[in-house]
Amino acid sequence: MKTVLSILAVITLQTCISSTPPINYPEAVWEPQVAVPQGLKKAYFASGCFWCVEAVYESVKGVSEAYSGYAGGFTKNPNYNQIGTGKTGHAEAVEVIYDPNVVSFSTLVQVFFGSHDPTTPNRQGPDRGSQYRSIAFYTSPKEQEIIIKYIELLKEKEIFSNEIVTEIKPLEKFYYAEEYHQNYEKNNPNNLYVRQVSIPRLRKFQNAYPELLKENH
Repeated sequence: MKTVLSILAVITLQTCISSTPPINYPEAVWEPQVAVPQGLKKAYFASGCFWCVEAVYESVKGVSEAYSGYAGGFTKNPNYNQIGTGKTGHAEAVEVIYDPNVVSFSTLVQVFFGSHDPTTPNRQGPDRGSQYRSIAFYTSPKEQEIIIKYIELLKEKEIFSNEIVTEIKPLEKFYYAEEYHQNYEKNNPNNLYVRQVSIPRLRKFQNAYPELLKENH
């Protein structure tokens, strides 16, 4: 559940958190019905609310699709209510489908660090909890090396004044989120969270990296 910008809502959220450990489900809550076209690749990142992250990556040249989901934890086939407890081990994440002939994995890592604050543990903007932590996933030693070297570069150039707390983890499994989460920002432009948090975050990224954007963005 996204953090609502009011004291009353925060109190309500705190009282709704279950003390029961999340259970493993036998089936996924949703999966895309369209196969990934030949020649495209996948990359995985977690940097706060997946509504925001999905919209950021879908604005980047060479990215054909981004799916919201869950990764980095231990609960099998988690749902959104389970994720909200912070007890699944997972973070809200995105699967990025991209054309490596147009955009490189290195550039996707640049987008990752350029579109969120990697120095805030278990928090991104108004959202708090381990499900909002910063994780750069890798699916090969080469991707791991690219992530590590980029973090070293950020530290060398002192881009961030505080310590980078991003986790670097191998992708073990990506679980797709419920269908209504997919393209949420695009489909719900009048949602209060989208208007006050998601869209400003997207605009901030777009203003900082105009050279990476698709023509229609």
